[in-house]
Amino acid sequence: MKMLLKIFFTFFKIGAFTIGGAYAMIPLIKREVCQKNNWLTEDEFWDGLSAAQSCPGPIAINLSIYIGYHLAKGKGMAIAVLATILPSFIIILIIAMLFQQFAEITLVQKAFHSLRPAVVALIAVPLIQMSRQSGLTLSNFWFPLSVAILVGFLKISPVYLILITIAFAVYQGLKKQKL
Repeated sequence: MKMLLKIFFTFFKIGAFTIGGAYAMIPLIKREVCQKNNWLTEDEFWDGLSAAQSCPGPIAINLSIYIGYHLAKGKGMAIAVLATILPSFIIILIIAMLFQQFAEITLVQKAFHSLRPAVVALIAVPLIQMSRQSGLTLSNFWFPLSVAILVGFLKISPVYLILITIAFAVYQGLKKQKL
């Protein structure tokens, strides 16, 4: 029971104090799970993040499922997910009730506008960390850059690029087996 409470309060804090979505949550989740509570090693965390990105749905929820299950099976998973989404649900509910009254106030508009650079920075940090962890170097940087250009500018569906990458990996694997 004590572990479930610890899971709940840890993920509630993560859900409550992270602005900018799932990618902004990653550094906080990593710090809480790997460094502060020592629930996972860094390798286990990165494995969980990879799995979370591979599954449909929000990354923060998928990662909380992975960590919660790792710590306390089904109950841990349910508690971690509930704690992750509960703060956002409460905040959105409050904002929805009050938004019409405050939306036109200049100070409120400026506050929301000033959060944008911070959100970009919160998303950039895990991107840099994941790049380092995945072994991205100047010699292989062309691949993610090409994908970003194809998706962002040429509007090619990521599904096609994923399928091409899988086909290429299978081809390379078969080629190595023949050698």
